[in-house]
Amino acid sequence: MINRFITFLLSCLLGVAVSATTYSQQIADPHFNASVEHPAYTKNFPRVLFDEAHNNFHTTTGRYKPFADLIFSDGYQVVVNRNPFARTSLQTFKILVIANALGAEDMDDDGAGSPAFTAEESETVREWIQGGGCLLLIADHAPFGSAAEILAKRLGVDMSKGYTLDPVNSDQESKIPSFIVYSRENHLLADHPITNGRNAAERVNRVIAFTGQSLKGPDGSDAFMKLADTAHDLVPPGNKETPAAGRAQGIAFRLGKGRIVVMGEAGMLTAQVTGSDSRPFGMNIRGIDNRQLVLNIMHWLSGILK
Repeated sequence: MINRFITFLLSCLLGVAVSATTYSQQIADPHFNASVEHPAYTKNFPRVLFDEAHNNFHTTTGRYKPFADLIFSDGYQVVVNRNPFARTSLQTFKILVIANALGAEDMDDDGAGSPAFTAEESETVREWIQGGGCLLLIADHAPFGSAAEILAKRLGVDMSKGYTLDPVNSDQESKIPSFIVYSRENHLLADHPITNGRNAAERVNRVIAFTGQSLKGPDGSDAFMKLADTAHDLVPPGNKETPAAGRAQGIAFRLGKGRIVVMGEAGMLTAQVTGSDSRPFGMNIRGIDNRQLVLNIMHWLSGILK
């Protein structure tokens, strides 16, 4: 997703007018087909706790409804979290999903980039993962990286906290340098159970990230969406340009008995429409495999992908 700052920034970079009002009109695609022909789970449904207790920009009834509907169709039981993380509240769940937590109520509010999680909550989540829990942590461009930093650092993940651009590997149709294409062809989509799936029908060949930040995982982590040497970050304040070579927008790793996936962009894992003409934005765009990427991430976290 894109806020007013990045809209202005990209307009300057590209010499094209991208309306901030247009992007503020992003809503969940009401016509998104979330059905799954062959659900991964038809019994023993894994319980997923979807966080909505930390000023989350994305919720199960808002912009992440397509995500929630898709994984529900695949056999996951989705429960909304509205309380601070505690050992007792996490213990009955297999997967925790956190999408774009904030330090304030709105991303344009003062303090939006302040910590969304306490050190105590972060340690609780880490201990839960070590015991066998699995986390999908999604933290977008500024201010979301700063808001998630305490939790990310506790897991050994470095977040750039800026905006990642790669004009060389960007989507040529939109011509926006932060809409980065990851494909087998450009070698930015790495071999991993998440990208390979269980069979040829689940193989992910091309995905697009729609303006996010870059990530660096701990030693032993796998970057399945790795940034090219031509990528760089613009980090506020001051929008300092920093090389993003060797970093990623999708990483996966194990911690103790648990598993973690961290994504540096949120729009790629849901389906939205934007503008007066309701243009698709996310996994509802034709010709990309973002929808399958969502399913494969969940399959890896729940353990059916080894």
